Amino acid sequence: MRFAFLFCLALGAPVAAAPPVAVQTRPLAEIALHPVREASAQVVSLNLAKLSAEIPARIERIAVEPGQRIARGDVVAELDCADHRIAARRAQATLESAQARLALARQQLQRARELASQNFISSDALDAKQAEVGVLAAETRLAAAGEAAARRDVGKCTLKSPYPAIVEARLAQVGEWASPGTPVVQLWDTSRLQLAAQVQVEDAESMTQAQPVFVSQGREVAVKLLRISPALNPASRTREARFAFPAVAPAPGSHGVLRWRDPRAFVPADFVVRRNDVSGVFVVSQGRARFVPLPGAQEGRPALAAALDASTRVVTEGRFTLQDGMAVTTR
Repeated sequence: MRFAFLFCLALGAPVAAAPPVAVQTRPLAEIALHPVREASAQVVSLNLAKLSAEIPARIERIAVEPGQRIARGDVVAELDCADHRIAARRAQATLESAQARLALARQQLQRARELASQNFISSDALDAKQAEVGVLAAETRLAAAGEAAARRDVGKCTLKSPYPAIVEARLAQVGEWASPGTPVVQLWDTSRLQLAAQVQVEDAESMTQAQPVFVSQGREVAVKLLRISPALNPASRTREARFAFPAVAPAPGSHGVLRWRDPRAFVPADFVVRRNDVSGVFVVSQGRARFVPLPGAQEGRPALAAALDASTRVVTEGRFTLQDGMAVTTR
């Protein structure tokens, strides 16, 4: 009887649930890592130009030296302009002659109209005077164009810097004959300097939210992101990012590294566990442990916590015995 009573009592009693597992948790914001990223970078100028002769002439003077800073409009070189000045005076004389003949033809046309109104000359004679004025007007315009071209050639005898610049190199010598297109000096445009950095594909997204600095020779310079190229460098498999300098830019050609702190949250490697061959972390939600996979997580390395909010409580102790859905208590 006693055995039967105990057996019946056992059948009617509820099964005792497993006790909750005691764990410790911390908000993701407290444990998150923000790795420092680096990428090779160089200060480049949007214009590294070879200033060339535009007319055939002998080089008379080169007014700059390599390494020299010059302002916009400074004289860089001068060409022998004697022949071009003579051609300009000839063109001016041709223009003045055409203008004088046109003025005379217009006076004659005016008198012809007066005579035609009194029937002293025929309409054919009047038409001839009008045609003469038209021809001389066209010749005057042609002479004016020739005179403007000659004056422009004289202006090309002096080569001036189109922007504030640093002289990179002298490419010709005084006394040499320069043909159109002959490079004389090479200039760095210092008014349009940018930083070019080669960024890994996986780092490109983080850079758009970061505040990077350019580090060169122990000096840090703030930069501002302009754009990231969507194209990949076929050799390095990187993308080029371009930055502006809000303040004073380093010298063109300066090498260094672009450095920034990744704004994305990464879970420390110590808190990453594996369940069913998937890496992730345990978080606590409504008194239960929930396993959150972290795509791309690698053993021994911090894992990107893209799916977690900053306030999510991550299990930091007691995680090794947990399974998804287990009841937990925090301590």
